[in-house]
Amino acid sequence: MKPKQRCAAILEHLQTHGKTAVEELASRFATTGTTIRKDLTLLEKEGAVIRTYGGVVLSREEGDQPIDRKTHINTAKKKQIARRAAGLINDGDSLIFDAGSTVLQMVPYLAQFNNITVMTNSLTIVNELVELDNDQTILMPGGTYRKNSASFHGSLAEAAFSHFSFDKLFIGADGVDLNAGVTTFNEVHTVSQAMCRAAQQLILLVDSSKFGRKSPNVVCELGAVHMLITDRGINPVYLTALRDRGIEVMLVGEEDE
Repeated sequence: MKPKQRCAAILEHLQTHGKTAVEELASRFATTGTTIRKDLTLLEKEGAVIRTYGGVVLSREEGDQPIDRKTHINTAKKKQIARRAAGLINDGDSLIFDAGSTVLQMVPYLAQFNNITVMTNSLTIVNELVELDNDQTILMPGGTYRKNSASFHGSLAEAAFSHFSFDKLFIGADGVDLNAGVTTFNEVHTVSQAMCRAAQQLILLVDSSKFGRKSPNVVCELGAVHMLITDRGINPVYLTALRDRGIEVMLVGEEDE
């Protein structure tokens, strides 16, 4: 395999499997660690990957992108998913919104509900919630502010969620893998795990591009997901596998436009 072909194959492998050790890549492509390191040096110079101790992950361009950039990716699908997700809300519900770009698209649809409570670690979501003219209570956990996602993380944020019990959690992901579960590039993902523990129902919002991708950090196993909303571009193999595991999958598509 020529270097350019191998570099392209490495990127494809990282997109599917997430963080990978150099030795694993050498074995996968039947070459030496020295050769793989040369490939990774080239990819790093191009800004495609980030080298870590003994391994490599996709760069932020591919993975942990700023929230204002993520909102412009697959926007139409995200809005369809968000509209369907909002249909699951009732007056009086207590909700957790994670800091994802798909969940952010739900905010305009909340104007129709009253006596709802929304807790979120996303400053962007809070700023949009306060513009709504409805009866709502907004809670923020505090913690350490992370500029890239415009959200709060850390032990203070995690502890805040542990003091409450909510009806529903709406959460996004960077990857959904049948074995690894719900994954993210966000290294401060433990606040998402705290959200999962604080909600009675976990509703996952992801467009079809996220399936088969495994990001470095696991938020939860698929068994923790009660409902999943995605678009009709989902691989049929994944759709069948998810439903076989007892996850209710709702699809959006052309008729939702």
